[in-house]
Amino acid sequence: MTAAMSEHPPVDGWTAEDLERFPEDNVRRELLDGVLLVSPSPSRIHQTLAARLVVALEDFCPPDQAVTQNVDVRFSERRSFAPDVLVITAAAADRASRLYEPHELILAAEIVSPTSVGMDRITKPAIYAGAGIPYFWRIETEGGIAVHVHRLDAVSEAYQLIGSFRDVIELDEPWNIEIPISRLTPTQFKKG
Repeated sequence: MTAAMSEHPPVDGWTAEDLERFPEDNVRRELLDGVLLVSPSPSRIHQTLAARLVVALEDFCPPDQAVTQNVDVRFSERRSFAPDVLVITAAAADRASRLYEPHELILAAEIVSPTSVGMDRITKPAIYAGAGIPYFWRIETEGGIAVHVHRLDAVSEAYQLIGSFRDVIELDEPWNIEIPISRLTPTQFKKG
């Protein structure tokens, strides 16, 4: 039985190679310094928001980039995350792969869930910035949809907030974008 299939974690921690041995069972598994992080299935609201963001970004995405969602990004042998939505280079998109490297990402977006608050607000942005991913979007859902857009500052190697949006996402980077938040908002938010 491999470590990925046993009941106990390996003594030295999990590796990205171990992640590849798990069955494809729609369970989100990520790695932080060899610690296996298992998240519950995302809510319908979360999935609807992610799907609508992918479609909206595709309308503005240049042909040398592609939008996808929930694909593994390997930061090291002991760190692997699957951003909710990501924009990748066309070269990366042309590969038939379930795995990308950080340098292939233009943008990573995380939708904050009750079980991912610390990861999505603190840990993942720090790791994404340290890996050089140029843009990070954090989407909050409590009290309505809010999109917080950050750009990597090359000097500090940290993200700087360039805008927070509750009505329309209007940006000129990484390309011209104009997305009404209502286009992303799941139906149950519109009723409330």
